[in-house]
Amino acid sequence: MKTKGIILPALLAIMALSCKQPIQEVVEVTKVEKAVCELHPTEGNETSGMISFTKTDSGIVVNAEVNGLTPGKHGFHIHQYGDCSSPDGTSAGGHFNPHDVDHAGPHDEVRHVGDLGNLDADSTGYAKLEYLDTKITFEGQNSIIGRGVIVHAGEDDLTSQPTGAAGARVACGVIGIVQEN
Repeated sequence: MKTKGIILPALLAIMALSCKQPIQEVVEVTKVEKAVCELHPTEGNETSGMISFTKTDSGIVVNAEVNGLTPGKHGFHIHQYGDCSSPDGTSAGGHFNPHDVDHAGPHDEVRHVGDLGNLDADSTGYAKLEYLDTKITFEGQNSIIGRGVIVHAGEDDLTSQPTGAAGARVACGVIGIVQEN
């Protein structure tokens, strides 16, 4: 019965050797052009919305529309994990920071990749923001695909380390790839 553990690996090795194309050419690579994140409220909150990320030649356009906020500024960030399973959103981990640098604003040269700045909610609790981000990507070390987005209760001061002192997490969502037709 020991042959069962040998036959499958041997068969796979023979198949790999008989392949006429390099394995990289056999695997189809999908080019991601757009991703979205649907935000859901954390426990005790009413914040929801949609964030889209669209690839351009100059970077990624971030377009956010969020409802259910208190009037004023609210920090929002890409977080390390695409996990919104905890009631308070802490399962998403800390800010996405693959280069281990200081927290800052979205247009600063040195910042967490996940630092997106602030949403500014009007008197009805609605916030809309669109800007071009040159740090986030859909591939490589700065890839945001599958990561979480958190909207916070308060304003990100863009300087306090490591989070910007933006307070509790009022909404969480996971960034997913959009199917292009």
